[in-house]
Amino acid sequence: MKFNITKFIDNLITYDYILFGSVFVIFIIFIILAIILRKKLGLAIFLVLIAFSTLLIGPTIGYIQLHKYLFKNTITMTSQKKLEFTQALIVNGTLTNESKFNFEQCKIKASIYKITTNEYKNYLMKFKPFKKMSIYEEDIKIGETINFKMIVEPFTYSKKYDISLKGDCK
Repeated sequence: MKFNITKFIDNLITYDYILFGSVFVIFIIFIILAIILRKKLGLAIFLVLIAFSTLLIGPTIGYIQLHKYLFKNTITMTSQKKLEFTQALIVNGTLTNESKFNFEQCKIKASIYKITTNEYKNYLMKFKPFKKMSIYEEDIKIGETINFKMIVEPFTYSKKYDISLKGDCK
């Protein structure tokens, strides 16, 4: 756990610090307004609730949305093939850097999940893939498209399945 927290803090960029600082300033402003309007108890309690919800929810949602915007990328799967004589699945795809920054490193994750005839069950299956695989790609320039190949092994599933690809770039 300590390693994960240290790794997260080491990977923060300037925009993250600006986001966290601005959320904290908004929290302080709401608290000061609540103190100023303490004679109107209902409004003061509402402002305190807004302040703490901003402090708790703001950094999380802000961090996710900020990184989606700053490190925008597109991943497409070009082909997939289940090998017959070995227990493996080969996934080929492309990753395109659509952001205004060069990517130092991209973690490409493939999740494989079962498919059923029930659409609601299929939706839930996406949250619990039965097989995961990830690879890392280094140094992707602005506007550059790279090809990648993932070998998922051991892969012994013989029924219907689907693959989703996701890229986490920094």
